[in-house]
Amino acid sequence: MKVWKKALLMAAVLALGAGAFAEEAEPAVTAADAMFTANNIWMMVSIFLVFIMHLGFATVETGLTRAKNTVNILFKNTAIVAIGLLTYALIGFNLMYPGDFNIISGIFGFAGFGVVAPEGAAGLIDYAGGAYSYWTDFLFQGMFAATAATIVSGAVAERIKLPSFLIFSAIYVAIVYPFVGSWVWGGGWLAEMNFHDFAGSTLVHSVGGWGALASVILLGPRLGKYVNGRTKAIMGHNMPLVTIGVFLLWLGWFGFNGGSVLSGDPGGVSYVLVTTSMAAAAGIIGSMMATWTIQKKPDLTMVLNGCLAGLVGITAGADVVSVSASILIGLICGTVAVVSVMMFDKLKIDDPVGATTVHLVCGILGTLFVGVFSPDYTLGVQALGVLAYGAFCFPAAFLIMFILKSTIGIRVSEEEELKGLDIGEHGMEAYSGFQFFTNS
Repeated sequence: MKVWKKALLMAAVLALGAGAFAEEAEPAVTAADAMFTANNIWMMVSIFLVFIMHLGFATVETGLTRAKNTVNILFKNTAIVAIGLLTYALIGFNLMYPGDFNIISGIFGFAGFGVVAPEGAAGLIDYAGGAYSYWTDFLFQGMFAATAATIVSGAVAERIKLPSFLIFSAIYVAIVYPFVGSWVWGGGWLAEMNFHDFAGSTLVHSVGGWGALASVILLGPRLGKYVNGRTKAIMGHNMPLVTIGVFLLWLGWFGFNGGSVLSGDPGGVSYVLVTTSMAAAAGIIGSMMATWTIQKKPDLTMVLNGCLAGLVGITAGADVVSVSASILIGLICGTVAVVSVMMFDKLKIDDPVGATTVHLVCGILGTLFVGVFSPDYTLGVQALGVLAYGAFCFPAAFLIMFILKSTIGIRVSEEEELKGLDIGEHGMEAYSGFQFFTNS
């Protein structure tokens, strides 16, 4: 054999040996690593979807209120995301998930201020059984916290002082929301009793709903809403925006509920997305039939709120009820939403966007339905959870808002309300030239 052929053969042997050695030296990618990556990616996609819900809330609230308050609505919804995330980082996350740092076992615990990921694998593949990282967990839950505060925004629209709303939101989302959330998702006393709220019909939606109800009662109705014992409809100014917002919220709910599987498990995620969609669709049909029957004409705003009612109703049990049950839950919640809006008007509780109906009433119904349609949970424990959240959240919200009312005030002046909060609170307009229509 010629010398150059021998040299090539030797080089090939050495290269193969080096390659084999390198393969042995580099750790192989395991199935657990692959699952961790897939799960974490789905959780991050869910974060993006929940984040887009804030745009949905902003457009729904904007469309259902008058044009002269558009900037104010958009400002509040922008500020809420910042307040929710920052307060959750400062105190909320460690208050909601105290771990071993229990002060009153099952009721109250606190793991300290700020968020710091465990070092190395403890904050990554070892953090949640290989499902997601510490930082993914924080951001996903932080988006939920901001959502709870957003619910209040629409209910108090068109007459609340901006500083008062921002202070209330900061306190409520920093302390009240994570404190009561720890009772279930933090492994607290209700979790020990087998109370089930998959993605937050009670823990997110009714918490926001109780805050909205307390705030609306103290704030009072908008000028001209209830006159001489009659209820005057104050129409929203942009139905296309409301419709866009509802579809954005439905899209976001795929992350809200689908992400609450807390992994990328194909079976679990796909099932939850089906029950979620069926309830939303049934909510539309239920509200359409109800409003067509009662009002003799189909009301778009009622139907859109019926969709949201179905979504809120299924959120507690999306993982444990059957598909047929999810349809029934959506139908009931969509129908009840129409009646509930009318009931609040009769009680002279002015909620421009129906937040108390959609998030509080249907959040309660959805939580109770878990005990009705799932054999693994009892109606009694579900009802106890609903009562416990109401018994704490409503008085807490009422107290915070009452203190604000007694100190800095919570309602804008009559003149400012008539001109619009865009001019009064922000000195700007959403639509050029709108200042000429000050009494609309």
